[in-house]
Amino acid sequence: MATIRQKLVPHLWFDHQAREAAEFYASVFENSWVESSVTLEGTPSGSVEVVTFFVLGQEFQAISAGPLVPFNESISFMVKCDTQQEIDYYWDKLTADGGQEVECGWLKDKFGLSWQIVPTVMDEMMQSGDPVALARITQAFLKMKKFDIAALVRAFEGR
Repeated sequence: MATIRQKLVPHLWFDHQAREAAEFYASVFENSWVESSVTLEGTPSGSVEVVTFFVLGQEFQAISAGPLVPFNESISFMVKCDTQQEIDYYWDKLTADGGQEVECGWLKDKFGLSWQIVPTVMDEMMQSGDPVALARITQAFLKMKKFDIAALVRAFEGR
């Protein structure tokens, strides 16, 4: 019997690009790889491919099972970044080749999956307990698509 490596595994439904998406995510994030792929026959969607892959060491599964369940913004993956360089890297990689900038640090990648690229310093600022600073930072990030750490810090500090 197989050993459970991880109890909670996100499972992503793609039209037909599960393997392509898994390979893409493995190329963007460190400590990421495609582990396996299997084709299941005779499902309600016909022949489907199930791909197991890892992103930042986190196990995922993806299925290519037709256009029945498209992604929407109610689910997103948050990538916490320590530097502006890191934000820029993930933003550029995930919006490439048809991805879409949204707002407030959100984007959709070329497969339609939603991501939030967020500076780690936001956690500290959001939990500061200072309602005036919180209002300033909120007004600042509401005007942004990609987060600018320096601008957020200036807003938080009232500069």
